[in-house]
Amino acid sequence: MAVMKVIEVMANSNKSWEDATKKAVAHASKSVKNIKSVFVQSQSAVVDDGEVTEFRVNVKITFEVK
Repeated sequence: MAVMKVIEVMANSNKSWEDATKKAVAHASKSVKNIKSVFVQSQSAVVDDGEVTEFRVNVKITFEVK
């Protein structure tokens, strides 16, 4: 039986929600090993002068505890 833990991470990108998600996983993987999945819980964006300037995600990252 595997023991899994979940952490919540927020990240942002000026490119896309996909890039923000990748940044969240990359940053978490610096201190968390055995990451198995990521769930995008919410997405939002910052709008400035009618233009989207920043994409934000709130993700749940699941990893196995060995």
